Amino acid sequence: MPQSAFKDSIRSILDVKGHDVWSIAPSATVYDALALMKEHDIGALVVVSENAPVGMISERDYARKLVLHGRTSRQTEVREVMSTPLITVTPDHTVEECLRIMTENRVRHLPVLDQGRLAGVVSIGDLVNAVISAQDQTIQQLKSYIAGKYPG
Repeated sequence: MPQSAFKDSIRSILDVKGHDVWSIAPSATVYDALALMKEHDIGALVVVSENAPVGMISERDYARKLVLHGRTSRQTEVREVMSTPLITVTPDHTVEECLRIMTENRVRHLPVLDQGRLAGVVSIGDLVNAVISAQDQTIQQLKSYIAGKYPG
């Protein structure tokens, strides 16, 4: 049987998903951030200043901190609405630990830092997909075992 997906490392998630990180400067406009999110079909960006991650901006930040306050995205800088402090994980964190961190901090995206450098971003969707995939594998292995087709 495969080990539980909850115990898998974030490294294994990034190895499948990829290590691409889309980022934006704190001085960019929220409009630019939204355009970049749309272009890459993502829901959040890491905010980077002087090569260091300093926050996150998400569609949720836009809706709650801009739209509901009557501000405009073309005149508002990312730094004014980004989420801080930045909550990060390492490649050695487990799926279970990341799900707990997301739940406790009410966030949906976690930048992954490997020795202080951005190594990727995982979303709640990435983690849920990993768990579902592992469950599907387990179900298929159990079906094969029951049918007498289990190797070994």
